Amino acid sequence: MHKSRKFELVFKDRIGIVFDITKLLQDHHMNIISMEVEQKGEFAHVALEINNGKNQVHKDVLFKLFSELPGIEKYSELNRLPQEKRALWSRILFDWMSEGILSVDSHGIINTANSVACRILGLPYEDLVNTHVSEVGGDDNVLFDCVKKKIPVSRRKSAVTSTGRVEFYGSAKPIFNSRGNFAGAVLLMKDLKEVKAMVDAVMAPIDTTFDDFIGDNKAIQNLISFAKKTSGLDTTISITGESGTGKELFAKAIHFKSGRTGPFIPINCAALPEALIESELFGYVDGAFTGAKKKGKPGLFEAAHNGTIFLDEIGDMPLGPQAKILRVLQDGFVRRIGGVEQIPVNARVITATNKSLNEMVEAGEFREDLFYRINVLNIRIPPLRERLDDIPLLVESFLREFNRRLQKEDQVVTPEALEQLCSYNWPGNVRELRNVIERASILSDSVRVTAESIHFNTKPLCCGQQCHPVQKKPKRPLKEMVSAYEMNLVLETLNSTSSIRQAARKLHLSHTALLRKIEKYQLNKKEASCWESAPQPF
Repeated sequence: MHKSRKFELVFKDRIGIVFDITKLLQDHHMNIISMEVEQKGEFAHVALEINNGKNQVHKDVLFKLFSELPGIEKYSELNRLPQEKRALWSRILFDWMSEGILSVDSHGIINTANSVACRILGLPYEDLVNTHVSEVGGDDNVLFDCVKKKIPVSRRKSAVTSTGRVEFYGSAKPIFNSRGNFAGAVLLMKDLKEVKAMVDAVMAPIDTTFDDFIGDNKAIQNLISFAKKTSGLDTTISITGESGTGKELFAKAIHFKSGRTGPFIPINCAALPEALIESELFGYVDGAFTGAKKKGKPGLFEAAHNGTIFLDEIGDMPLGPQAKILRVLQDGFVRRIGGVEQIPVNARVITATNKSLNEMVEAGEFREDLFYRINVLNIRIPPLRERLDDIPLLVESFLREFNRRLQKEDQVVTPEALEQLCSYNWPGNVRELRNVIERASILSDSVRVTAESIHFNTKPLCCGQQCHPVQKKPKRPLKEMVSAYEMNLVLETLNSTSSIRQAARKLHLSHTALLRKIEKYQLNKKEASCWESAPQPF
């Protein structure tokens, strides 16, 4: 059998090109094995594979024949046809996939097998393709069951190969054509070792970044900008702020931004028993004390090597361990309890407290030298009552989260409920707000979270039941803030629906009531297309 030749012919696009090529080759007793036409702008590109069936024809002879075709612009010989390039690319793509892929036609004949499938099954490509699926995989054949039953089949499987037993998860699905007729099936195989690694990755804690922080408040934005600039340094950072402001989240974001390869290890100094603080932080050697583990135990400073150690509530740490922490910060070494070896550690230290360390230093409750050592870069996270303008954004984010978790329809906070939230003092800060919104989302049976669903964790001391003292006045009058929120809510709903009646139903208002609000705020659906572009309430 003589070798075929492959060419590309380029014409000024016109009617009859394929007919002219076919007639020319037929007149010279040549077979067309394959022909593909692709239009590119004003030109038609014809990929052609031919064989004369008898003797090999020199390409110069063929070029002379091609030159006689009307309207031909150029011609050249090809190594591969476009369809061969696509098939090669598909094969490369399949081979680079992490899952094993095996497919069969409607008769159960294997027509596709990638390199991963060959490895899992322990068979070369040539022994798989064009083989009936019943001959591959032994008993309990997932793909064969799928072909017989024409339904999805999934189960855990194992295969014995030349390198040992391979455990994998097989998932087969039938393929039907546009007429609903069975056309074949495909099997995906995943090595169980890779499945376990994926599960471990999914179960691992998600990194916290500065993008996770919600708030347009200028103070918060300035803090984030400052923290980003200093995150890459080795300098100790001290974070201060009331309980619930997010000190640990801020520390995690700094660690993530720093690019350190080691772990983030948080330690609540207030929760550690005084007798165990030193052994937990610095570790111990074998026989250091009664009950010590054989071979000793490394401390948390060692565990945080090349990472970040977060000392939360450092103001509650006793004076004794404070001296050892100071030594670690100054020298970069730890010495285990009962040991003499100086162990180098490269751990970035971030501290946090909700106490006034200045006052504790004056009272002799905190070491002055440690205070100056950890207070190089200070970040003070403002309480929620100083950033009331962020409450609508936080509420919206928390509601979205809880609605997804509780599988509820998207809820909105009424202006009256927002007024109540903005009038509260928030001693528990963002953590308390989150709890209040979660409770309100659960208690609300409709899409509107009303003031009746807002229940605070603490009852402020005041003269009336509805009195919620605020220590700092908002930047704008409360009535104006609530009106702005209501206007944004109405405008956003109008933009997300196709009619005013539909928007009214979504807001649980009558058509007339919504028209009055549109007239009150002089709204037009074309004024904005999203929440961000609407006027903000603060």
